[in-house]
Amino acid sequence: MIDSHVHLYPPEVNRDAVGWAAAQREPRWAQMCARRRADGRWVQGFPSVDSLLGAMDAAGIDRAVLLGWYWENHDTCVVQNRFFAACVRAHPDRLSAFAAAQPGAGEAALAEVRRAREDGLIGVGELCPHALGLSWDAAELEALFSLAGELGMPVNLHVTDPSSGRFPGRVETPLEDFERWAQRHRATSFVFAHWAGGLDVRALPNAWVDTAAAPLIYRAPAWDRIGATVRPEQVLFGSDYPLNLYPKNNVEPGLATFVAEAKAALGDVATRAAVLGGNAMRVLRL
Repeated sequence: MIDSHVHLYPPEVNRDAVGWAAAQREPRWAQMCARRRADGRWVQGFPSVDSLLGAMDAAGIDRAVLLGWYWENHDTCVVQNRFFAACVRAHPDRLSAFAAAQPGAGEAALAEVRRAREDGLIGVGELCPHALGLSWDAAELEALFSLAGELGMPVNLHVTDPSSGRFPGRVETPLEDFERWAQRHRATSFVFAHWAGGLDVRALPNAWVDTAAAPLIYRAPAWDRIGATVRPEQVLFGSDYPLNLYPKNNVEPGLATFVAEAKAALGDVATRAAVLGGNAMRVLRL
């Protein structure tokens, strides 16, 4: 079983997320991730690598794919990528990772992706070009997506469902842009996070979706989208850990509840096997 959408941060972030974000000049990340709910609890946890592995064991997850963030600064991407490379080296049997990239950094961003590939990272993302003020046809994105295709690195993109509720840091991501990217860069594999925001991807042969944060985004389970907006072979199980997906029931974030929900919803044995791991092994070349 593979969780294709997990976030993890270096120890200095876990010690003081708010202070670190200020020092790194990352206000959007702080607004979304380093904040508390009305009851005073953090919206997400800040686990160590060992804590993540423990949560994976408790949920029966064999491998987690660590995703970066749509950092506003290139230097933050470098910090994230070096940390991920160390995590993968230490736990090659349990962890894989995508590279963070700031497309606006130009050639420096491309060089960093190449370096990350040499360090063993297997993809690029999670990216959100819209949050970075980039248009769908920005030259910086063209270059990054093309390079990812050349290197065989899938690209994970954040997608906001147009019908979803408001939350701090929310950014609109026009769904037609994702379709354009997939059609324009056919040699690049794209993973559209959060069920692709409702976009129908069935006709896009190089597009996949992940299920990250679904219990928070959708009041009703989103599993019935399989067959309606996405083919079974296009769905990757992803949690968005360490986001607390069930804040009304769980004090701390975990993985077991969402895994149980997925297994219960995916009644067909073949579909369950594909969504919970088989599809990820294929598209991420694990």
